[in-house]
Amino acid sequence: MISEPELVGEDGPGSSRDVVSGFDPEQGAAGGGRRRPGVLWAVAGVLATSAVWATAVFGYGIGRDGKPDPRGYRVESDSCTAMRLPALTKALGEQVAEPATELDGIEHPALHRIRCTVAFPMKETPARAGEDGGSEPGWSVEYGASLTAELHRETDPRPEFEASSTLTEVDGSVVERVERVPDLGDQAYLLIMEEGDLRLNVVEGGAVVRLALTGWTFTDDDSDDENGPPDDMAEPDVLAYRAELINDMREVMKALKAG
Repeated sequence: MISEPELVGEDGPGSSRDVVSGFDPEQGAAGGGRRRPGVLWAVAGVLATSAVWATAVFGYGIGRDGKPDPRGYRVESDSCTAMRLPALTKALGEQVAEPATELDGIEHPALHRIRCTVAFPMKETPARAGEDGGSEPGWSVEYGASLTAELHRETDPRPEFEASSTLTEVDGSVVERVERVPDLGDQAYLLIMEEGDLRLNVVEGGAVVRLALTGWTFTDDDSDDENGPPDDMAEPDVLAYRAELINDMREVMKALKAG
């Protein structure tokens, strides 16, 4: 069971009332007229509304029309070019092709979404002679990354985003733990999957960006893999690339804003 990640440095909504001092109800306002209680309550209401409005604008990125602030993000059909991933490319090798655009993108007045995938070169161990005189199949390790970028134009994505940080399963894969990533967007969570995959989710204003890294190990002969990979071909250690994933997310977010 995954517990809700601890949110550090988050202040809850203020519960204290603003107090306006320097007003003597016995003297009234300048000009001799006594201010009526209804007027005073109206002023207090305006102040309270202003405080709530300021919290919404500055804390949640909601504009005056009630819609989420796009924060400069542009998510269009050609936005997969933002998936350059320099840190992961340096660690895993040059991408084998340009980012591929998935077919479930959305261009709607309320929501723009794109999905992109890239693959890194395989690391191979060739077949070799076994101890019994037979042949052991070769093994390969392959890494791939996927990007999902959404720009919500009508509704604030934050409540749904926060709820997603408590999931115990995503697309059939068990979430082993969730880590809060500081200083990234408005909120950011790193989901570490039971199978070793990493999923980094960020929300900023009306934009939700998800960057995932997955690794596979497979044999050249799928019918003869009961012995597992040889000792010098370990299972993919995706978690070792956590820092690269976070750094590349920053670059992706910058590129999506540059348009």
